[in-house]
Amino acid sequence: MKLTLTQFLTLDGVHQAPGGPEEDTGGGFTHGGWSVPYGDGDFAAFMAEVFTRADAFLLGRRTYDLFAAHWPRVTDPDNPVAAKLNALPKYVASTTLTDPAWSGTQVLGADPVKEITALKEGPGRELQVHGSGTFAQWLLAHDLVDTLHLLTFPVVLGTGKRLFAEGGLPSAFRHTGTRTTSTGVVIGSYDLEGRPTYGSYALDAQ
Repeated sequence: MKLTLTQFLTLDGVHQAPGGPEEDTGGGFTHGGWSVPYGDGDFAAFMAEVFTRADAFLLGRRTYDLFAAHWPRVTDPDNPVAAKLNALPKYVASTTLTDPAWSGTQVLGADPVKEITALKEGPGRELQVHGSGTFAQWLLAHDLVDTLHLLTFPVVLGTGKRLFAEGGLPSAFRHTGTRTTSTGVVIGSYDLEGRPTYGSYALDAQ
């Protein structure tokens, strides 16, 4: 399975609390819900496409708790997100979650790199990560992400947690596609290629 990460970002790289004011107020963040005004049919269609490719989900504890509080109550079989989240296996990175109530949930053990690598080596199309910003940084740092879907919203907040923080693993990606929604959300997809390569414009000019 390919590990894919779908992440909502502002123009200044903030990923914190895109879906609501109380989603994540860490650090005194007061801008929660910044992605909501930009939701439209194009956005919904893209997310539906993403979920149709899922064969399992991998989530950080905070995102898992948010999802588990909402999606089991959505029982419409025609809802592409709820249908997949409720039916497919869910793996959670947590050292404190011991008895998950959401059906199909398994908590990763003491060696999550080994377990995630084993999942990726198994059958299936995509092991999907949605949100889970802190966990996403950990996955990127351990070179476990194969594909990024970055949804960049036309808003600058000036404060908040950023996905690509200083000290991250240098990585090179290949651009595989872009679309823009009617509200100006730019959706870019990228496949991991490895480490960056470097050059010099000064040398090229000689």
